Amino acid sequence: MLFTLCVSAQAQQPKKVYRLAFLSPATSPAPSLPTASNLVPKILAESGYVEGENLLIYRRFAEGKTDRLPQLAKELVGLNPDAIVAVSPTAIQPAKDATKTIPIVMGFGKDPVRDGFVASLARPGGNITGVVVAPEDVLAGKRLEILKETVPRARRVAVLATSEASSKLQIQEAQKVAPSLGVTLIVAELQNADYERAFANMEAERVNALFVLASPILNAERDRIIQLAAKHRLATMYEWPEHADAGGMMAYGSSLVGLTRRVAFYVDRIFKGTKPADLPVEQPKKFEFVINLKTAKQIGFPIPPNVLARADRVVR
Repeated sequence: MLFTLCVSAQAQQPKKVYRLAFLSPATSPAPSLPTASNLVPKILAESGYVEGENLLIYRRFAEGKTDRLPQLAKELVGLNPDAIVAVSPTAIQPAKDATKTIPIVMGFGKDPVRDGFVASLARPGGNITGVVVAPEDVLAGKRLEILKETVPRARRVAVLATSEASSKLQIQEAQKVAPSLGVTLIVAELQNADYERAFANMEAERVNALFVLASPILNAERDRIIQLAAKHRLATMYEWPEHADAGGMMAYGSSLVGLTRRVAFYVDRIFKGTKPADLPVEQPKKFEFVINLKTAKQIGFPIPPNVLARADRVVR
């Protein structure tokens, strides 16, 4: 009888409800878009965290207005979540300023030691850890080089940018290699989410190709950018291999889905009691160059054989 009562009491104990917050400078993404705020809950569900049951999620999007992030970060801290996923360095800094105790998971950082987010990658210290992608000086120049090799006649290359500090760093690094490639960069900074105007300006500048900078703001509008690039028949380089899978002409970088799975891993560890200071920061182990041959043919850009041979993957 005592055993029965113990089992009954145990069964009636409520499950712990975990609270997870997302802070992003981007717009609220379509549910089908691969972003941290969409993917992390789905991945966590594989480990038994079900949104609306034992997982509450708070999402705050700055809608491209990065000056809103500090207030949004304070709002999230006021909800006392168990962890905050800060999407990009643009969001990590306001989250860091808002709390010294709530765990913050970077999704993704660029150079967190330089930015003052962690003491070191191996021993983060403090309340921040997570996943980083390669810093701007590693990938911006490389992406521009591949774009030029793919479109040898390109002399004027548009750069779709935002007001984020990381955009400025990427432009600076791309400008270092542009002269040696015989390329002039035409920076088209997005204003008020007016993509049509940005592309109209590119057309007026008679650009030969487009380099879309790494940015959560631009990633949230991935499909619109891919459609406009096709409409204007621009050979385009993107950040994530998933962009090429979705119809972008080519991309060079780590897998967005793969890295986001690691972000979810950090959230799970923190939910289970591990302190951020004890979780080393993780870096990508693999970079992929993906070409969408179907898109290249549709917009009239034959891929040079030497470039096609270098691709890790070709979408046909």
